[in-house]
Amino acid sequence: MLTVFMHAMSYLGSAGFYIPLLAVLYWCVDPRLAARATVILSFGSVLNTVLKLVFHSPRPYWTDPGVTAHESRVSFGMPSGHAQNAIVAWGYLATLTRRRIVWAGAVLVIVLIGVSRVYLGVHSTGQVLAGWAIGIVTLVVALRLEPLVVPWWARRPLAVQVALALVVSLAFLAAAWGAVHALDGWRWPDAWARSIQAAGGQIRAITLKESAAATGGLFGILAGISITASRGWFDPSGEPLRRLARLPVGIIGALACYALDYYLGTNPAMMFAAQALLGLWATAGAPETFVLLRLADRPTRPVTRAGDGRAEVRQ
Repeated sequence: MLTVFMHAMSYLGSAGFYIPLLAVLYWCVDPRLAARATVILSFGSVLNTVLKLVFHSPRPYWTDPGVTAHESRVSFGMPSGHAQNAIVAWGYLATLTRRRIVWAGAVLVIVLIGVSRVYLGVHSTGQVLAGWAIGIVTLVVALRLEPLVVPWWARRPLAVQVALALVVSLAFLAAAWGAVHALDGWRWPDAWARSIQAAGGQIRAITLKESAAATGGLFGILAGISITASRGWFDPSGEPLRRLARLPVGIIGALACYALDYYLGTNPAMMFAAQALLGLWATAGAPETFVLLRLADRPTRPVTRAGDGRAEVRQ
């Protein structure tokens, strides 16, 4: 029972939990709020991917026979991505309110996610603490810079915004390339390989694949949000059935992007492109489709005519 509970808490710190939740929030509830949370989480995830390569530290069950692995993981352990994501996601949620019960709940979830990673044998206490520390820095920096960066970004022409999104993503990819290049000639220690295989995993070469996918997704998200904002966003309100009808449309498009990802293969350039397309679909393509299918409205810019008050027109 305890193991099942720890798996459940660990899931609350995983991409498998955040991504569907953010998609529903973006498409059906509050796109601006979801966009802010998604960008911060995406930056944090890319940073975590790079740092894992830089530290290339083992997970506890790889080196300690006394640690029981309740999950099989082949990525490096330092820092804990679940712990880092927990701080960013649940911490960001808490910053939206001053209610003590929300803050207390966020702290409890963050702690339990970290404890679950240690219990499941996939992270050491130090790796969890490092994840929390990096998550705090990421969240604080994002909240401090957001009031400055977002208005500056929004004043740039759309083409410049997309170019900046690409530059930022490629800068992270270049950092990952440097980390992978530094590991040239590195080999999996036999003890690590045996432990991974005993837990049901399989070692693999250290490549840019994961970093390319993460940075491609970051580019797609930044570019897609820029496109949607330049188009005037979209109105997520409406009858419950109208909102829910957006989900299958968004999911079908996402599945098509995943199918293309499978078709293109595992070349880093292709993985970057496929994940970029997925990010673009989720943040720009799906909302545009909702408007075209009349599942959502898009408010136009306020129009003022001589002798008239300000009016807002929907399409």
